Amino acid sequence: MEKLEDFSKKELIRIVKMYAKNWLAHDGCWFLAIEEIYGMETAIKFDVKAWERFTVIEAQRIMETFHIPQNGGLNSLSQALQYRLYAQVNNQEINSVNDKKLLFRMKECRVQSARKRKNLSDFPCKPVGIVEYSGFARTIDSRIRTRCIACPPDQHPAEFCCAWEFTIDSFPPND
Repeated sequence: MEKLEDFSKKELIRIVKMYAKNWLAHDGCWFLAIEEIYGMETAIKFDVKAWERFTVIEAQRIMETFHIPQNGGLNSLSQALQYRLYAQVNNQEINSVNDKKLLFRMKECRVQSARKRKNLSDFPCKPVGIVEYSGFARTIDSRIRTRCIACPPDQHPAEFCCAWEFTIDSFPPND
């Protein structure tokens, strides 16, 4: 068996994208199993609880692996968002408005695209997204505040599936 260290850059990129797709497929299978037994509302409650934990772990590992400083503001958040597993399978856009505001848009979401292909309505992921994005941002820098611009079941333009605004307080974080 080959070691990761022996793969070419092109092969490693292919592996990372495959791992990200597998992770997302597992997340979806887990959710559907809960939904089939307990219904959508309960499945979303379980999903929120899981994302409360996972988003912090993901942010911490990204910061450690890529030497992103904690409490590094929106610059640290912008860097970290690019290393999330989602970033490997979704089309996202990050715009820094200024040093106090960052806009993030999920231009194409693999989950929502799959539902659209099956003629299903958007997955109502807003409760999960609020926990996920705010927890991720707070882990990067406790001063960062997260506001949902639009996320299903909200109406949104065709240009994006969801959008988030991150702002930062001018005061240093409490230790």
